[in-house]
Amino acid sequence: MNEESQKTASTWRAMSVQDLALWGIQDVAYVKRVVVNDQVCWSIHSADGSNIGMAPGRDLAFAAVSQHDLEPVSVH
Repeated sequence: MNEESQKTASTWRAMSVQDLALWGIQDVAYVKRVVVNDQVCWSIHSADGSNIGMAPGRDLAFAAVSQHDLEPVSVH
């Protein structure tokens, strides 16, 4: 990682929830694969990391996020 990338990464880590909200992140929901009771599910989170939903499939999770006028983003 070069010096510029390191500076950018440390800036992101230092951003507060309020900083993210001011930046417009309130319009984004994150979708990530999780395993619950040995079942693969897709967890939906707000920008601050709060869990706001769960879906049995990725496509359904993205559809639910879009239906609520949010922009879905995958988290790996």
